[in-house]
Amino acid sequence: MSIYETYDPRFGALIQSSAHLDHLGTGLRWAEGPVWFPAHQALYLSDIPNDRIMRWTEGTGLSVFRSPAGYTNGHTRDREGRLVSCSHGTRSLIRTEHDGTLTTLAESYGGRWLNSPNDVVVTRDGAVWFSDPTYGILSDYEGYESVPEQDTNAVYRLAPGGREPERMIAGFVQPNGLAFSPDESRLYVAESGSSHDASVPSVLRVFEIRDGQVDQGRVFAQVEPGPPDGLRIDARGHVWCSAADGVQVFHPDGTLLGKILVPERVANLCFGGPRGNRLFLAATTSLYAVFVNARGAA
Repeated sequence: MSIYETYDPRFGALIQSSAHLDHLGTGLRWAEGPVWFPAHQALYLSDIPNDRIMRWTEGTGLSVFRSPAGYTNGHTRDREGRLVSCSHGTRSLIRTEHDGTLTTLAESYGGRWLNSPNDVVVTRDGAVWFSDPTYGILSDYEGYESVPEQDTNAVYRLAPGGREPERMIAGFVQPNGLAFSPDESRLYVAESGSSHDASVPSVLRVFEIRDGQVDQGRVFAQVEPGPPDGLRIDARGHVWCSAADGVQVFHPDGTLLGKILVPERVANLCFGGPRGNRLFLAATTSLYAVFVNARGAA
């Protein structure tokens, strides 16, 4: 049985039709936030309810990298090869230094605690962009139940060396995964509010960025079955988005090209491997991977 569903013939150029879905490990409660470190030839990902960061390598498989871990969710790699993480438990953005120590990058806006930073990306200029929904404070399962102090759920930018993030985009119910186009002129953000309210559209929104300013944005694509969660952009600008049925791949014009079907709900994904052409999938209890004919945007 094929793991692919094709909706547009252009999908064929992005996949390896003979590649199969590899099940790399299991035993997680809610897998999230994968990031590939070429220098380590290793993947790091969150197991949020178990409050640990996991590490995967080809030789050793899954192992615990850090526990407790502050109920981390999304991760990324900064321009100096350091791990930047969203912590539900501390309601902050943290960085793991090369010596293993932790630095808090941001924990408040306007003198009030952030909600629970969720996903994160670092741009070429070293700025850190992150989403801040309330998932980590809704209950004690993925963090600590608490009352939100922010008046909206938003996307923020932390300037290089900055101490206070700038609120860039508001108006989401629950902003989640985010990723930039290869030239960083577009920012894609997942609206995942349908996870708790079926009336919220399961969509990806896209925002144009000019001279450091973000426009009002528009709906880029509908993701069904949703909600959309994490996403990545490949070097040619295609959008690879997690969904309840696996991974959905969109052309830069918003056309759904096809799907990679996965037996568990995919929360997040990333490109990695020695040649950058392996797609790693954090899917509920397990880590999966599949070789594709694409590489992540630099």
